[in-house]
Amino acid sequence: MISFKGAHYPKDVILYAVFFYVRYGVSYRDLEEIMEERGVTVDHATLNRWVIRYSPDIALKAHSKKRKTSSSWRMDETYIKVKGQWVYLYRAVDKQGDTIDFMLSEYRDEEAATTFFKQAINQNGFPDKVVMDKSGANYAGLANINLLLVLAGFATLIDICQVKYLNNIIEQDHRFIKKITKPMMGFKNFHSARATISGIETAHMIRKGQLSEENMPAYKQFMALAA
Repeated sequence: MISFKGAHYPKDVILYAVFFYVRYGVSYRDLEEIMEERGVTVDHATLNRWVIRYSPDIALKAHSKKRKTSSSWRMDETYIKVKGQWVYLYRAVDKQGDTIDFMLSEYRDEEAATTFFKQAINQNGFPDKVVMDKSGANYAGLANINLLLVLAGFATLIDICQVKYLNNIIEQDHRFIKKITKPMMGFKNFHSARATISGIETAHMIRKGQLSEENMPAYKQFMALAA
């Protein structure tokens, strides 16, 4: 259970505000007005603290509850602006478009790609195949995972498929994330960017139906992750 100890607002108010921000891509000042229209007076700085404080914990819970994904992955990275500089959002979905994992990195290189694959495998198990574009760094990252499998005595390795057109599904999936982050006009620091992205990705998983087969409104699914 996520702790709301010390919060000066009801839990449902906090979670509603966080969900609204990460799902609809409004500015904090716009969200301040939206909340006031609903009878809640809260300043934009407090809203920002809520998103940064609670989004990572909710995302962690979402990972543990999402439905099982396919063993055929599509992997790519996109760009997010932090302090006026581009950083890299590594992402993977399965062949149905369900989110596998995501990771924000200051670097786009072999080490970052290797770290992402280790994280994704730890969360989801080993894939049979990973489709990616012609990125040498991403190929090297997954080749490092295969090398670890060889050293561990595994006979079957992960099939690496570098065919750009097969990666259209994740490139389309990037668009939702970019649509939400665009009105935010970039992030002030890496920590807040990583926390906010985790909330956005969670809302996106809910939108894709990965967390619940019940006929439950999206914001209630989001709130249930804090229970």
